[in-house]
Amino acid sequence: MRYLTAGESHGPQLTTIIEGVPAGVPLTAEDINNELARRQKGHGRGRRMQIEKDQVKIVSGVRHGYTLGSPITLVVENNDWKHWTNIMGIEPTELDEADIKRKVSRPRPGHADLNGAIKYGHRDMRNVLERSSARETTVRVAAGAVAKKVLSELGIQVGGHVLEIGGVKAQPAQYESLSQLQEVTEESPVRCFDSTAGVKMMEAIDQAKQNGDSIGGIVEVIVEGVPVGVGSYVHYDRKLDSKIAAAVISINAFKGVEFGIGFKAAEVPGSQVHDEIIWDEQAGYTRRTNNLGGFEGGMTTGMPIVVRGVMKPIPTLYKPLKSVDIETKEPFEASIERSDSCAVPAASVVAESVVAWELANAIVEQFGQDRIQLIQENIEKANEWARNF
Repeated sequence: MRYLTAGESHGPQLTTIIEGVPAGVPLTAEDINNELARRQKGHGRGRRMQIEKDQVKIVSGVRHGYTLGSPITLVVENNDWKHWTNIMGIEPTELDEADIKRKVSRPRPGHADLNGAIKYGHRDMRNVLERSSARETTVRVAAGAVAKKVLSELGIQVGGHVLEIGGVKAQPAQYESLSQLQEVTEESPVRCFDSTAGVKMMEAIDQAKQNGDSIGGIVEVIVEGVPVGVGSYVHYDRKLDSKIAAAVISINAFKGVEFGIGFKAAEVPGSQVHDEIIWDEQAGYTRRTNNLGGFEGGMTTGMPIVVRGVMKPIPTLYKPLKSVDIETKEPFEASIERSDSCAVPAASVVAESVVAWELANAIVEQFGQDRIQLIQENIEKANEWARNF
């Protein structure tokens, strides 16, 4: 499976074309719209979320509610496009550069503006920021929604939540099922299981907004029901944990990834890190603990996948940092674009999506590609083999 996204933040639409989804997966626009709505929620989101009510159009690859096995095209129109047609128009314009509104010549620290302008030779850095914007994650979530449908047909569940915002840390979540975790966090404006910490997180977001500043945080994604042995130890580029790590770090503003106990493994001896193997007739081989987050040797162990990502504060500030105008080389305050004071709750939904995609891709590749029924049969055989090994 693979997908390609296209579109600019204030262009007419965002598009993704998905290839390799097996035939026979139930899929509707509502399935995808539910995930898009989750992405737009969260305390600290800016005015853009009030303008855009993202709705997807499925324009290929699905018939009567089931995937066909052919490429799937998803389109999300930008409702704000009508206000940007002159600025972001496709056709050549007779307007001089000086007459085009919102030209960006002052790069924002922390963004792709300056590096992208130097790389592609753009004198108007709007050409960079429109594509490097986190608005692109809209269709990554749409693609992730398709991946979640594939996984759900295989009995695999994906969930996520927020662990930390602006230095406010939640207590470890104690839940009976992933469904319960999702039910609780969906009701939280910051997607936090710990309600007391959630209130403090919102206060920290409000304070940052009042100060014209922004704050980041940490999100966690959990996947349950994964078969043993997805991925590979044979080649570095087939290790599933490395693919998931790359996908998480590719999310806008994410700067770090860890699995299981992650960086804490550097602080304790191996006897307190590695997961002891146990066996019983019903479950087969399992682990007494899950310190390694569901992975050994680049392959799944059958334990829940637990992956966390850290998101830096959004670099677009209403109290802008100093920068340099690329035309005059004079120091200025960086330009201000419409932005959020905190997007960590929304980023947890994006993280779910990219993890779901990488896992679905690996499973489809390993257990059969053409139709979902074949994959289901192959996974059942693989699970039986693992239990009796």
